[in-house]
Amino acid sequence: MSGRNRLATATSPYLLQHADNPVHWWPWCDEAFAEAASRDVPVFLSVGYAACHWCHVMAHESFEDSHIAELINDQFVAIKVDREERPDVDAVYMQATQAMTGHGGWPMTVFLTPDRRPFYAGTYFPPTPRHGMPSFVQVATAVADAWRDRRLDIVESAVKIVDQLANLATGGGGTAEINIGAVIANLRRSYDPVDGGFGGAPKFPPSMVLEALLRDGSDDAMIMVNRTCEAMARGGICDQLGGGFARYSVDAQWVVPHFEKMLYDNALLLGVYTHWWRQTGNPVARRVVNDLMGWLLREMRTGEGGFAASLDADSLDDHGRHREGAYYAWNREQLGAALGPRDASWAAEIFSVTEQGTFEDGLSTLQLLGDPEPERLADVRARLSAFREQRARPNRDDKVVAAWNGWLICSLIDAAMVFNEPTWLEPARTAGELLWRVHWVDARLRRTSLAGQVGSAPGILEDYAALTQACVRLAAATAEPIWLERARELYAVISSQFDDGKGGFFDTAADAERLYARPQDPTDNATPSGLSATVHALRLLSELTGEDGYADRATRAAATAGQLIVQAPRFAGWLLADTISYTGGRPPVQVAIVGASDDAARAELVRTAYQAAPAGSVILAGEPEEAGFALLADRPLIEGRPTAYVCQHFVCKLPVTSADDLVAQLSG
Repeated sequence: MSGRNRLATATSPYLLQHADNPVHWWPWCDEAFAEAASRDVPVFLSVGYAACHWCHVMAHESFEDSHIAELINDQFVAIKVDREERPDVDAVYMQATQAMTGHGGWPMTVFLTPDRRPFYAGTYFPPTPRHGMPSFVQVATAVADAWRDRRLDIVESAVKIVDQLANLATGGGGTAEINIGAVIANLRRSYDPVDGGFGGAPKFPPSMVLEALLRDGSDDAMIMVNRTCEAMARGGICDQLGGGFARYSVDAQWVVPHFEKMLYDNALLLGVYTHWWRQTGNPVARRVVNDLMGWLLREMRTGEGGFAASLDADSLDDHGRHREGAYYAWNREQLGAALGPRDASWAAEIFSVTEQGTFEDGLSTLQLLGDPEPERLADVRARLSAFREQRARPNRDDKVVAAWNGWLICSLIDAAMVFNEPTWLEPARTAGELLWRVHWVDARLRRTSLAGQVGSAPGILEDYAALTQACVRLAAATAEPIWLERARELYAVISSQFDDGKGGFFDTAADAERLYARPQDPTDNATPSGLSATVHALRLLSELTGEDGYADRATRAAATAGQLIVQAPRFAGWLLADTISYTGGRPPVQVAIVGASDDAARAELVRTAYQAAPAGSVILAGEPEEAGFALLADRPLIEGRPTAYVCQHFVCKLPVTSADDLVAQLSG
């Protein structure tokens, strides 16, 4: 038996959290499976992520226990995987876990043969039997006994599981004939008209579906958008002091979150709330965007200019114990200590801090269900924030994930341009430069980096697609052709490495490590699917370049999941958004704006275009005849004034020089 823990040199903060465990962890690698084969033992695979509350619980209860570790080390080769670093590994074994148990989640516990085939799976197991769940020791002992005594049964079971999963297929059907009204009605059936969102508890921010509903813009769609966006913004899932959203709400009313803050959620929600304000002017949307931007720039930006993956759900409470939500929850006594009796009483009322508590142990999450006097609210928020800074902060997972930063770059650009906040462009460009400088290695993309050191995990489809989209958006926002060149390079890899030959795309590259199945999941879950992200990236490439080949490829890709949009629109939000844009009444346009970069009239035209153009449009501003962009070619100034050209497929309307005329064209 090889007796040491091998995680000390990992670039994943989650793996580093386990580097001192008495479990002899291996990272995911060929050598670990070779070790299992040579010892003739199964593999114990444990998958989680740094901000996962129950991952921490299982680690403290089981993986830090020397007796349990001894059992693991004697009977298994133990492999620890960060699902955020290796989503391909997570995806195929999560599919197996869900098939075997009917549910999934993290921590994910899977037992494999030495040739990587799963034969038993689950999620969290307690250290002792509890609530009908067997203990981890019972599970591990039973698996070890079965491996010793019933090996043939296990191997046959593993072969059947792999064969069944390999035969799963997704439905095509095309998108051109989809009845959008019927799809919106389908969504309405699972919509919660009282508290917003879809389904019951636990309730997740439906970012991709909200984007689709905003693009539809019908009365039914906007009812669902308005209620959901406002309920989330006012609920405990939103950090009412520091900004940003927690991963999900454990209840249907958005009161008590699962407190980890993930970059991907907040990247996507920044775009949603920007687009909500753009369509409605709702001041709640503006507040959320301002708070979100403050949190991102203050707490999530890394020293290298990227954005960190997450903040932990747990932190130390006043007694030095790790508690979920300890940093965020309050009771009335704590409000009094921070504010004094008069303001504490007022704060308790406006933030719904009750005597009994809305969370646990008499503590409450902060909600903001009304609109109190703004100046007093700002003063109280500032004082509570300063008091909260004295608490132990949640740990931050500092790794930079390519896809998540790509989506954030897109949302940062939207927010900067829609709200006329040009300083927000700088972090978008800096993050893009970091991804290209550090993650682009030997003409291929790596998924993660930590402290400027690139990880070994290869980029998957969502990484390439999100960064392609970000590069197109940066090209348009900065008028720097280098970003368009980079977008083309990224798509060249998508085309050569991910194409499935049937119109769609695989989630992993053709030359990537072979798992027991090649991941290909068209559904949006916590993040957009690789397929839907690629469709959006290709649409933008086509809009900016005028090259129809990109749009044709996007249409073919979207068509492979047409039935998914119809049958399960909650899990196809981005594909639905694309379908609405390209089959509805307001297709995207190209807006070319020419004029001197320091001309206030040009800036006004740019701001107007970002606020009024249909979703999915490309807006490019530059000097007349600026090199590198076909969209700016042959675009003269009219009467020496900054001029806007509204085009579709590079066929343009009459040029205009006033913001009012531009709005009229974009609204037509």
